[in-house]
Amino acid sequence: LALVIGNADYKNANTLPNPVNDARAISAALKDVGFTVLSFYNLDREGMENAMNKFGERLLEYTVGLFYYAGHGMQVNGYNYLIPVDANMKVEQDVKYDCVDAGKVLGKMEAAGTTTNIIILDACRDNPFGKSFRTASRGLAIISSAPRGTLISYSTNPGNVAADGSGR
Repeated sequence: LALVIGNADYKNANTLPNPVNDARAISAALKDVGFTVLSFYNLDREGMENAMNKFGERLLEYTVGLFYYAGHGMQVNGYNYLIPVDANMKVEQDVKYDCVDAGKVLGKMEAAGTTTNIIILDACRDNPFGKSFRTASRGLAIISSAPRGTLISYSTNPGNVAADGSGR
């Protein structure tokens, strides 16, 4: 079972040209190799939480779980946050309330007892909301507390950022 989320149309940050295209391409490729795919685009925080909850419930029936996220992401205090399209953070403390901790989907996988988990985070970008966030670090953090049997892939090295690219 795969959960694919592509966020591009941000209300309070710069719009990204490719996450929805990338998410659609990944969804099609995963379906071609036999995955059941839950695909979502331009989700607000509630939508992201609901999608992850639905994924967690359905994942109980599977042995392999895959999560792909494309969109804005940021690291604060060593935690990776996926940014919903409705996020409107004014201060760093807003992050944990306006965004979704990437660890949530790992928790869903661990609870489901899947034997193989794949996480693909295509979200290594600088904080799009302000450079005044004191503990917001460049790029995403290495996730070290993943369940056994988990492969985590980032769009670039830890501490670096990845450009959105041009074209499809």
